[in-house]
Formats: sequence, structure tokens, C-alpha cells
Amino acid sequence: MAKLKCIESLLAEFQQQRPMRGGSLIVSIFGDSISQHGGSVWLGSLIDALQPFGLNQRLVRTSVYRLIQENWLVSTQIGRRSYYSFTEFGSRQYQKTSRRIYSASRPQWDGQWTLVLPAYVEEERDELRKELRWLGYGTLASGLLARPGADRRSLDETLQELDAVDKVVVMNAHTEELASQGVLKQLSKACWNLDELEARYNGFLNRFRPVLAAITKAKSLDAEQCFQLRTLLIHEYRRILLKDSDLPDELLHADWAGKSALNLTANIYRATYQGAENYLLGHMETAEGKLPKADAGFYQRFGGL
Repeated sequence: MAKLKCIESLLAEFQQQRPMRGGSLIVSIFGDSISQHGGSVWLGSLIDALQPFGLNQRLVRTSVYRLIQENWLVSTQIGRRSYYSFTEFGSRQYQKTSRRIYSASRPQWDGQWTLVLPAYVEEERDELRKELRWLGYGTLASGLLARPGADRRSLDETLQELDAVDKVVVMNAHTEELASQGVLKQLSKACWNLDELEARYNGFLNRFRPVLAAITKAKSLDAEQCFQLRTLLIHEYRRILLKDSDLPDELLHADWAGKSALNLTANIYRATYQGAENYLLGHMETAEGKLPKADAGFYQRFGGL
């Protein structure tokens, strides 16, 4: 089966990245694929799958070792083979992002805000700010972190992980006047650095829109290329989302690029997921043999595959 040049070009572009961040790509593969298929995979399968991305065996082994040291992955040795899976920490960390990656649409906003006021030493405050930025929190005022919406699930998980439950003040707030949204738009633009974020979304759209056009025209798709495209798509989208604000439409301009990026990601994912599944089931191994089929939750991504 002929392979699409646009996907080969994406792989070649990824291979030229310096530094080569193998660990981040491996996290994307575990989160997007392995976690939905029993959660464990043989290292040899991972090495074979990553070779086309420009990660040789040495780099894969080094990246996996670092992820173990950082408590993202755990290894199980059976005979001469090593099998890897997310730790509880790694799984929780990825799940926080996956709630945003695979959402069906941007959430509706009721004017509610969650505010976090750290009340401890500067060094610990910096760590908290970094973790909360990955959840979409921005610095609304000096020392005050804020995020639209009242859903605290990811926040509570993060505070527990950082042992910071009793070191912050968490408050709810509500935007009272519709007229204040103009002021909030200007404030949000500065607090969440929306210009830089939109530039990244536009770069993503420019790279992946031609790919959607090509796979839509193709009579059939190569299973390995489907896996490679799906992996690169989610990997690149996840990296942007970790910088995103999740601001509601009311605080963004009408043609905000993040909405187009979500739609593009969902459309490519739906077009490639079955081929990617065929590749995973045919080439990845666990200690019991081939990967099991994806769990039911997998098919709920993007509102339903």
C-alpha cells in the first residue's frame, strides 16, 4: 500500500527537532494508545514503533529510564523481557490533560471562576504555579491564580499530589455584569499570553490541514501511517494544550484558532483511529501476547468515534 508523502514529511520534520524529546513522545503514546489497551507494552514493541520517528534503541532506552526516574513509568521484568506501564502518578497526570484533549467541544461558561491564592514560600509557590499553568490557570493579579469554571477535580488532584491542600486558599467567584466581559477580554489577553498561544495554534493548523485533505482523498490508508499520524497529531496538540487557558468563548474573539484546532484534531483522529488500532493490535505485545482491544472509554473520545 502506497504511503502518503504528507505523513512522511511530518515524520521527517519531527526527526529534525533538536533536542529530540523522546520522553514526551513516549508519554503521548502511552496516554493515547497503550493506556487504552491494557496499559502495558513490551519494550521491544515500543522500540520498533518509535524507530520511524527518529528514536533509535539507545534513545528509547534512555528516555524510558528517565521516565522511570521521574515516576511516570514502571517496569516489570518477565524472563529477559521488560514491560512498561504508567505509574499511578503518570496515569493521573495524563488523565488531567486527556480530559481536555479528547473533549467534544469547548465547555460552556456560566461566569464562574476558581481562584487559588498560595500562602507559602516562594520556591513552593513556583512549583504550584507551573503545575496549575498546565491546568489552564493564569496569574489574574499578583499572587492570584485563576481559571474560568468551577470544576475542581484536576485542581484537587494536583493539590493532593503536591501536599499543598493546607497551603493554599481556594475561592469561587462570579462575573456579575456582562458589560465587564470587555474588560475581562483585555485582562485575559495579557494574563494568558493569548497572542503567543494563537500563533502556536495557527502553526498547528497550517501543518495538519493539508494532511486532512490528503487522507480524505486517499482510497485507503496504511495502518502504520495511521498510527504515526495519530501519535504526532495528539503529541503536538497536547503540547499546545499544556499552555492553553481553556478560556470560554465569551473571553475570546469569534475566530479563535483553538476552536478550529479542536475540530481539525477530532476529524483527523476519526479518520485514522481504526487504521491505528489495526497497527497496535498487530504489532504491539504485552506479557500475555498481543495487545487487548481498546476499552469502551476509548470510543467516547471527541464525543464518540
